[in-house]
Amino acid sequence: MSAGWLRSLEGGSDTTGGLALNRLAEADLEVGPTVLPLPLRARLGPIAGLAALVVCLLGVLYAGHGEPGGVDRWIVDPTADSVRPPWRRVALAMDFLGEPAGAATLIVAAVAGCLLLRRPRAAVLVVAAAAMTVGTATLLKHLVGRTIHGDGNLSYPSGHTAFFTGLALVAALLATGRFGLGRAAGTSLVLGAALVAGAAMGWGQVALGAHYPTDVLGGWCTALAVVPATAWLVDRVADRLVDRMADDAPRRERR
Repeated sequence: MSAGWLRSLEGGSDTTGGLALNRLAEADLEVGPTVLPLPLRARLGPIAGLAALVVCLLGVLYAGHGEPGGVDRWIVDPTADSVRPPWRRVALAMDFLGEPAGAATLIVAAVAGCLLLRRPRAAVLVVAAAAMTVGTATLLKHLVGRTIHGDGNLSYPSGHTAFFTGLALVAALLATGRFGLGRAAGTSLVLGAALVAGAAMGWGQVALGAHYPTDVLGGWCTALAVVPATAWLVDRVADRLVDRMADDAPRRERR
């Protein structure tokens, strides 16, 4: 809340103060509650920083490579599309959710759900987080230059894994805020959702031979680094909008 608006509350009459509080409440309702719950900010900050460090270290380690590393070979032969039915259909279904058509469907459904719940700020986060996560992964692919199955197939980090993990993180953040979870429960939910989503999409990508396991780890960490920062930014912009709407309300009334 801006300093001017606070002064108007402190200096006004009871009636004026009540009207001011009503205007502030109405402004908050228009943009919705915060998307990065306060109890989680102190914990997600260091986690995001550590994730960003892992992304950078792996990017430097595998820059310009076109073969699986030692860790990749230890886990599985990443270039072998060896998954068989019925699991192959599951892997293909997961892969579709990271393709443009599948990703767009998920985003539209998530935005529609947020709007139905009257959470416009959450709807903005869904779109912003998806755009920032995929955009960051795409930029890193061109910077790192790691390939799989030939020079034209950039692989690090996995954009599918980054997108799906990012969407799960957004859902967990919104659930934490909506149900009022504390620091421990909220952090567990956020990290658990990210782990399940990242493991599911990552398995599909490795099983289909689309990515190395370390690509998947890089995509997972990309989402962990980008989504909390995006949520913080959305809250900052929305809070400023609330302050501006509250400050402008008395001027409109005087007219």
